[in-house]
Amino acid sequence: MARRLLLALGLLLLPFGAHAERLVLSVSQPEVLITSSFTGADLVLFGVVEDRPAGEHRYDIAVTVRGPQETFVTWRKSRVLGLYINTDSRTFVDSPAVLAIATNRPATLIADPAVLRREQIGLSRNIFLQRIGTDFADVVPDDPFRLAFLRIKTAEGLYSEHETGVSFLSGAAFRTSFHIPARAPVGTYEVAVKLFEDGRMIADASTVVAVRKDGYGQEMAAFAENHGWLYGFGVAFGALCVGLGANFLFRRD
Repeated sequence: MARRLLLALGLLLLPFGAHAERLVLSVSQPEVLITSSFTGADLVLFGVVEDRPAGEHRYDIAVTVRGPQETFVTWRKSRVLGLYINTDSRTFVDSPAVLAIATNRPATLIADPAVLRREQIGLSRNIFLQRIGTDFADVVPDDPFRLAFLRIKTAEGLYSEHETGVSFLSGAAFRTSFHIPARAPVGTYEVAVKLFEDGRMIADASTVVAVRKDGYGQEMAAFAENHGWLYGFGVAFGALCVGLGANFLFRRD
């Protein structure tokens, strides 16, 4: 009897509890092959909001694409004896090599600043750990090293943010596109989608895109990563052989 009572109570509370929305995602190209003529790839992401409760809903979508992590050093130049030289630096640890963010409207209209910061919606709200002495921490958004880091990455086409980059095809279907730059490193790229309504995140989902080198290039990259010393010795030996061969062929007697 008690079990039936609890079940009935749960059914009564269900419409007033958590949202039942669920995101279903599909990316146009789940695998990108880098060849010798690779100039970048444009991918399209489609999504559908399933299990929508009855009634009118005003949804907001935030899509974030994050590439493999890397370490990046930002330098500060100062004038010393009439010359501008590097005098200070800041190391960014485990930062995404590629970072693209798209929303259907400006993020400030989607949710409160605290929510946007927690969910890292926007370049300025992402967490970028820096090595400061012996400690690691994220700093204030207007930190000069942080601003320089974002400026360089954006200028290189590796970081981007589009406030109207997501389009709704209907009340429940949406699409967006993102670019994998020619300089993008190989690895797994996470595509995370977050669904908002009335300033609250009510659902999220993610998928991945694999970026790898094609054929022989992939084999050489894997060999260089797994057998670095042997690969370096082979490159040096090959360069030596080429130099000796050129000297023999083009020498003047």
